[in-house]
Amino acid sequence: MSDDERQIRELVDTWMAASKAGDMATVLDLMTDDALLMTAGGEPFGKEEFRAASESMSGMDMDGRADVRELEVLGDWAWARTHIEMSMRPSGGEPIERSGYTLTILRRCADGKWRLFRDANLVS
Repeated sequence: MSDDERQIRELVDTWMAASKAGDMATVLDLMTDDALLMTAGGEPFGKEEFRAASESMSGMDMDGRADVRELEVLGDWAWARTHIEMSMRPSGGEPIERSGYTLTILRRCADGKWRLFRDANLVS
């Protein structure tokens, strides 16, 4: 495994750990400022919309895992196909289970760090 592949896998692990912990600052730092995210049936949205949507779910307990199934690095760009399983439980409510794939385009930024640039989330 190359150093770039290791760094990208660590980014995915950090994203999941920060999401579970409710650490939105860490999650947002893993994205470029011009990140664009897509979900099935919805319009693409950016980093600020992601932050607002995530903050609206702040009372939920979240657990999950991400398994990178494919990863290709091409210079300062990379893509990853990842399978995600997650469970979210609203306070006092029943858990909501979701699973599926994401296809993510990552970019190595000027500081040398890999960040999410585009993400198509097909988790349902």
